[in-house]
Amino acid sequence: MHIIFITGGTGCIGSVTIYKLLQSEQVGKIVVAARTGNLETLKLWLGDVLDARLEFVTLDVANYEAIPEILTKVNPTHIIHLGAYQSPDCSNAHIRGMEINTGGTMALFDAAEKLPNLKRFVFASSAAVYGMRAMYSDPMIGEDVQLAPPNHYGIWKLAGEHLARLFYENTQVPTVCLRINTTYGKGRDKGKTSAPTNALKAIAMGSVTGEITPFKMPYDGRENYHFVEDVGAHFAESTLQDFDGFGAFNIKGKTIAIEKFLSIVKEEANNLGIGEYAELSIADGAPPNLFAHDLSHEKIEKTFNNLPLTSIAKGIRISLEEFQKMARKGVLKYSVEST
Repeated sequence: MHIIFITGGTGCIGSVTIYKLLQSEQVGKIVVAARTGNLETLKLWLGDVLDARLEFVTLDVANYEAIPEILTKVNPTHIIHLGAYQSPDCSNAHIRGMEINTGGTMALFDAAEKLPNLKRFVFASSAAVYGMRAMYSDPMIGEDVQLAPPNHYGIWKLAGEHLARLFYENTQVPTVCLRINTTYGKGRDKGKTSAPTNALKAIAMGSVTGEITPFKMPYDGRENYHFVEDVGAHFAESTLQDFDGFGAFNIKGKTIAIEKFLSIVKEEANNLGIGEYAELSIADGAPPNLFAHDLSHEKIEKTFNNLPLTSIAKGIRISLEEFQKMARKGVLKYSVEST
């Protein structure tokens, strides 16, 4: 049975990944490492009664001395590394972002090299490792193009990928890097690309309170979208399925214009009878989306089996319904300031 150690396991992607992992009979135990004991996002997926296979440890991945001690005790067969500062935090606190996103990742790989039973390491990378879209002339961007991160977050993630490659070369433990772009849906509360999710929350909240909250997207252009449950499935499957070697992969997603995304949101809100609360637009003078889009997922599709790709319309509809339920319970986190 697998013993899985996951950092950042109480965050958005960590929580949905755990939800997916627990559906497998291969998983005997999941040790969840996080800086805080806040389980709100995890309970969105698992309910108030948590699976008995879960164990929790408090860990700041910038506490380099604690990492080898904890990993030695856990002795995992699989590691999923999601713990990180997101883009706004990295921009506001460069050194702290480096300490967590690069130093913590390096400390984790160093400790993992000494584990006797480790069979897989999965690292959460980002589409922020790519350059601006104008750098690339091809209609779709594959994993092997020139990389030129546009912000500190992307630089740290690219460093993490290189550390992952070195880890594989030193250990021959199969190692996977998954490049994530704009994730939307339940549990997505933070980060530069949380704006599409906040648009959905504004509609759901309005449908419950009866108050219309206009939402303006803070950036324009095109965007590569992933439904949150698909992202969790990608991490779970790339952890559990057979794989040898080292690889960096774009996860499966769909690129459309942001204006088109908002129009689909409006259409799905109308279908649910709450279209009057969908007052959506792009802010005047909004800058272009910082991150690359039109990302090819051909490589990951050929490597792992049965990875989902939920249509944007279906993902939006599910998310609106989930946010309505949360708003009725009084647990939906949304404010005008979050936009």
